[in-house]
Amino acid sequence: MAELIVKPNNIIRNIEKLDSYLKKREIQWSLVSKVLSGDEEFLKKILREDVVQRLHSIGESRLSSLKNIKKINPNISTIYIKPPAKQLAPHIVECADISVNTSAETIEILNKEAKKQKKIHKVIIFIELGELREGVLRENIVAFYKRVFNLSNIEIIGIGSNLGCMYGIEPTYDKLVQLSLFKQLLEETFDKKIDLISGGSSITLPLIKRNLVPASINHFRIGEAAFFGTSPLDDKRFNNLSTDTFTLQANIIEMEEKWSVPDGVIGDGNIGHTAEPTAEDDTSKTYRAILDFGLLDVDVNDLKVKDPNVNFIGTTSDMTVYDLGQNLNSKLKHKYQVGNRMFFKPNYMAVARCMNSKFVDLSIK
Repeated sequence: MAELIVKPNNIIRNIEKLDSYLKKREIQWSLVSKVLSGDEEFLKKILREDVVQRLHSIGESRLSSLKNIKKINPNISTIYIKPPAKQLAPHIVECADISVNTSAETIEILNKEAKKQKKIHKVIIFIELGELREGVLRENIVAFYKRVFNLSNIEIIGIGSNLGCMYGIEPTYDKLVQLSLFKQLLEETFDKKIDLISGGSSITLPLIKRNLVPASINHFRIGEAAFFGTSPLDDKRFNNLSTDTFTLQANIIEMEEKWSVPDGVIGDGNIGHTAEPTAEDDTSKTYRAILDFGLLDVDVNDLKVKDPNVNFIGTTSDMTVYDLGQNLNSKLKHKYQVGNRMFFKPNYMAVARCMNSKFVDLSIK
């Protein structure tokens, strides 16, 4: 089986560096751990007591993952980072100390459930700022807040917004200022303090260095920067964080010298994906390696092969083919053979899919 290698110590160092960076700017932050898919062994390695003490909370988008986090440490503050389904209210109140919400009706149901469980459930209201995913429409926010801010077992601790995830709308200074103005509007209208403006994520981090984040933005939700050392704003390493955190290694299960183009009538019955043909494709032969992962495990577009001389050919449900050229090393001997492994750098989506695959082993170094 292919194997995902994880280096938790490098991830923990990233968390420590991020915490120091954000604390200097008086910004609290939640570690969004959804890329781990609730894996208990991995969570235990990351969520050490000294790490948890640095964080405002742990953010998750799946109830099963929240349950595993609470199982590891019931005292960890957790946040459900997407609007919950009404039917899940009992589980949300049980497992999440905080939830992101955009439906007043759902918040009212959470209030009833919190009353049953004798809890105060905390809520962050998300406002739509152009990404067209979750968020209360800007023109409705005052009426929305009026409906929910005084519920007996609900505490509105903040407002926020999601940017950059679906359409890629960037969190510009103007967008973030809008959030600040909504906080002022709500506080003055209802004479009630709102503690958090959750306007930041990994995509927002580079804006801090450019002084493009208003001082009132005091809460970030960070996943990619902590686990991969990069920001999706520019896909570059942020602030000397480690990018050596995950490696996918796959086994070569066949290696043969084969033609560069297929032989026969090509129909529509294939279920795989192949690389676009190039001008160099002809009747020559090159060595091709078949690896033991496929579409069911990971999207090859989310992987970067570490050997620059290896090129993607095609993938099917459970096998992927790479072109090795003449497969020669500097000593003119075969560089790869059956039984060898090939190494890849996976991005965020690749790791998330591998963590969810039953057919990829997990190795913690």
